[in-house]
Amino acid sequence: MENRLPRNRTIATFSIVAADLAVGDLGIAVASKFLACGAVVPWASAGAGAVATQSFSNTAYGPDGLKMMRNGLSASETLAGLLADDPDRDLRQVGLVDARGGAAAHTGPGCYAWAGHHVGDGFACQGNILVGKDTVDAMAAAFRAAKGELSSRLLSALAAGEAAGGDRRGKQASALYVVRSKGGYGGMNDVLVDLRVDDHPEPIRELYRLRDLRDLYFGTSPANEKLSINGQTLTELKRIMKRAGHYGGDEAPAWDEATMKALEAFVASENFEERVDLKARTIDLPVMEYLRRQL
Repeated sequence: MENRLPRNRTIATFSIVAADLAVGDLGIAVASKFLACGAVVPWASAGAGAVATQSFSNTAYGPDGLKMMRNGLSASETLAGLLADDPDRDLRQVGLVDARGGAAAHTGPGCYAWAGHHVGDGFACQGNILVGKDTVDAMAAAFRAAKGELSSRLLSALAAGEAAGGDRRGKQASALYVVRSKGGYGGMNDVLVDLRVDDHPEPIRELYRLRDLRDLYFGTSPANEKLSINGQTLTELKRIMKRAGHYGGDEAPAWDEATMKALEAFVASENFEERVDLKARTIDLPVMEYLRRQL
C-alpha cells in the first residue's frame, strides 16, 4: 500500500459491537487511551445495526454503514462496501453487527500491533495497539458467558478485555451506547443507553458507576418490585420528604392533595419520574431503597 497516513489520528482501542435479538437491542462498548473515544468510535441505529470504527478511524463508516444496513445489507455486505470505497482501508479497523444478528470485522494490515478481531454469533470484538490477542478472546468469552441486558453483557466484555491486557498504552476513556426502538427517555427516541467517560484514570470502573446510576434513574422494575404508596411506605416517604424540605405536614398514612403535590415536587427534584407512578401510586423498590440510604 502507499506509505502515508490519513489526516485523522489513530484511535487505539478495544471494543465490542453486539445485538440482542430477543428485545432488539444493538450496542457498542469501547475503551481506549484516547480522549473521548465515545465521540468517535460508536454508532448505532435501532432496526439497522451498530458500528465501531477505530484505528485510523474513518467516522464516515458510522453513518454510511448504518444506512447500508437499514437498506437491507448484511453486516458482511456492508463491510465490503465500506472498504471498497476507502483507499486507506489497510489502516482501518471496524466491527459491525446488523439487526438480524450478523456480524463482521476488519483489521487492516496497517493497524499498529497487536491488532485483530474475534467475530462470534451476534457480536464482534476488535482492538489495536493491544498487549496481545488475549484481550479480544477474553472479551468474546465474557460476552458469551454474561447474562442480563445487552448493556451489562457489553460491560462484562469490556472489563474482561481490560483484565486481559487492554490498550498497551494505558487507560483514559470509555463509552457505552445501546439503542432500542422507543427505548429512550419517555419512549421519545431510540437511545436506551448513552454514557461516556471522556477522561478518567479508571474509565471502565467509572463507566460501571454511571451505568448503575442510569439503571437507578431510568431502569424498570417487575411488578413484584413495585411498592404501593400507602400505609407504612407512604409514612416513610413523608418522613423522607420532610428531611429533604419538601413536606411540612403530618406523617399519617393519608393520601390528600397536599401529599400529592409534595410527592410531585419531590419526585421531579430527584429525577425519578420514570420510576414513580403517582397515578398508579407506586414506587419502584430500588428507588425506595436508594431514598432510604440517602435521606
